[in-house]
Amino acid sequence: MQKENVKKQPWPTQKAMEQVYEMHLWGKGEKETDFYSGDGSHKKEIIAPYIKAVRSFLTSFTTPLTVCDLGCGDFNIGKELVANTRKYIAIDIVADLITHNQQVFLAPNLEFYCLDIAKDTLPPADCVFIRQVLQHLSNTEVLQIIEKLPQYKYIILTEHVPVGDFVPNKDIISGQGIRIKKQSGLNLLHSPFHLQVEKEQELVNILLEDQKGRIVTTLYQTSKV
Repeated sequence: MQKENVKKQPWPTQKAMEQVYEMHLWGKGEKETDFYSGDGSHKKEIIAPYIKAVRSFLTSFTTPLTVCDLGCGDFNIGKELVANTRKYIAIDIVADLITHNQQVFLAPNLEFYCLDIAKDTLPPADCVFIRQVLQHLSNTEVLQIIEKLPQYKYIILTEHVPVGDFVPNKDIISGQGIRIKKQSGLNLLHSPFHLQVEKEQELVNILLEDQKGRIVTTLYQTSKV
């Protein structure tokens, strides 16, 4: 398994994400030393429908796809999908998290890299997963990421959004909560993002227990041939 080149000086977003794990702001795993990417990556009622839908998509191809997972987190979900891909490239901005994942999750078609997905060049792949990642980032960083997405034929995007109608894409400071605090959520097809896609299909829509939000997974197909 290939090792990544870790940046020597942390960027502001990287530092914020490091603090999330260091201070267990998204909760704790079974062990104090475990990385934990929040209930959205562990609650069965949230992750089971997602895994089922994405696995169904991946296995619909005669030739398995190469997948790039942007913001792989603790890899509790990704580990369930590796076997359904030709190659699975998992990326996160937190270096210690990537080192941990490299040691724990081993497969011949699996690679981990520490990258800032807004600033760094992203690996080529057929499909990109972005699961509850962009919701933590400012509009500026989201725009930087969107500029790179046309290289992928398929985009599977998951976002935490309000219930009912909402004003999309209110700006936030990266790493300081998500837009739902402003009764907003991301819609990449709307201003200021205007992501260009050929097809759009909702895969999963889960109403949270508190009924204060939904976890929505959408499949986009770009114009890339």
